[in-house]
Amino acid sequence: MGRNIRKRRSPLAVRAVAASAALAIGGGGLIWANFYASAHEENNSPNTTKAASAQVATISCPDVGQKLSDVPNKARTEVDGELATLDQQITDAYQRLATTRDAQAKDASFVQNSVLGPLKDRRAAIIDRIQLEITRVGGTAPDSLDGLATCTGTTADQAQTNAGGGWNNNGGQNNGGATASAAPSASASQPAGNGGQQGGNGGQQAGNGGQAGNGPVAADFVDITKVQPNVAQKARTRAGGSSGTFTSLCGVNANKKFNTDNVIVAPGVTNGAHHLHDYVGNQSNDAFANNDTFAAAQTSCQNQGDKSSYYWPVVRIQNGTQDFDQNNDGGGKEGNVGAIQQAKQAQIKFVGNPKSKVVAMPKFLRIITGDAKTTTNGLANANAHWSCTGFENKVQLTTQYPICPQGSSVVRTFKFQSCWDGQNIDSANHRTHVAFADAQGNCANGFKAIPQLTMRLVYNVPAPTIQNGQVKNAYAVDGFPEQLHKPATDHDDFINVFDENEMNKVVNCINTGQRCK
Repeated sequence: MGRNIRKRRSPLAVRAVAASAALAIGGGGLIWANFYASAHEENNSPNTTKAASAQVATISCPDVGQKLSDVPNKARTEVDGELATLDQQITDAYQRLATTRDAQAKDASFVQNSVLGPLKDRRAAIIDRIQLEITRVGGTAPDSLDGLATCTGTTADQAQTNAGGGWNNNGGQNNGGATASAAPSASASQPAGNGGQQGGNGGQQAGNGGQAGNGPVAADFVDITKVQPNVAQKARTRAGGSSGTFTSLCGVNANKKFNTDNVIVAPGVTNGAHHLHDYVGNQSNDAFANNDTFAAAQTSCQNQGDKSSYYWPVVRIQNGTQDFDQNNDGGGKEGNVGAIQQAKQAQIKFVGNPKSKVVAMPKFLRIITGDAKTTTNGLANANAHWSCTGFENKVQLTTQYPICPQGSSVVRTFKFQSCWDGQNIDSANHRTHVAFADAQGNCANGFKAIPQLTMRLVYNVPAPTIQNGQVKNAYAVDGFPEQLHKPATDHDDFINVFDENEMNKVVNCINTGQRCK
């Protein structure tokens, strides 16, 4: 992986809203106060409420990176940097959207003229540069890129509707609520889902809610005891399958290793994720790490042969607490606020394939599961699973956070793609080199079954309450500010840095049906 020394741009727009963002953190959403007052005052009229809820809540932009499935290696460093700039542009535009509510109320054309129009122009310039960088090294840029500059304004109701859909037990999505703008799926053959997720109401509030004004809202939560069971039966392991497991004990980030980088998607770009990650395993993962860095690093895993990097967005309780990153990029400046929660359990387990034996993962293989941008991309690549202890075998939620009963803990579960193309450790869109097996365990033609990484994160968080359509004591995952902290945006990242001999032990353990650590 090449090292990109591009510095994250710091436009004046970001600095201009810093003070307002700080007010939002300390004041429970002050930048949205006027917006909410019109929607929730006791004497307001139905027309006033309707107007407030119809106001633009977030910005929806086509995901350029998912269209780039074939970028020449010589251009990837520069293209990754340009994609990171597109993300920064959306963040800046969203922050302008969130801090100009009064102007929007007075001028119906304000959002288009002052936010979306300038954003389109800036995006067009970056997309042109991406095309030039690809063609400069002999590649061919997709024709569709020219149409990806335009972004649209999305109301709170639209943002909630876009996150519909259900899931089966194999990590495959039942596209029931995906919109036409959904990104192409990473899976060559994702299973077709049984049992759609219950879409509880929870009291949709106007706007975006949340301590910093960008979510979550009441409708993002559901009492798990009121959800119908939706977990499908697991496929039975057949003759020739692989039923063993290998568990790696890597802790719960007691070392407090955090950053807002994402070396897979935005190498060399500080704050490339725009949200905070927990890290376990490899202790040298940041924006500027490369394969040599990973190989020489320390690891939090008990098995020193596993220097892999496992990282995911932190969970926060939005209770008015100002955590260490309240004034930082990726933290409070970008709407990620509240008390950071440490998982009380973080189980990392590699499992087999019900249909076939598995082959070793190549060293430095990179896999991202889920999609941090489902609020605007749709659910094609979503892979979030939320539940509660005592309910995991009955209910898995994708588009809502569970409210767990007393004595039960919140659980996040991830099942990574388990089919590999046999050649590449990454791909230009970070998806097409791996895929999900189908419900019976079959990999698409040309793909090989590899040990499937599964992760289970357990949290002790106080149960949120919903009163008068408002959620109190909400918890949520960190995310890009315009994604509104929706549950479906949950995602997980993995870089394989197992010693080759240790990886062979993992494969042997799984293929022979053993339970190993």
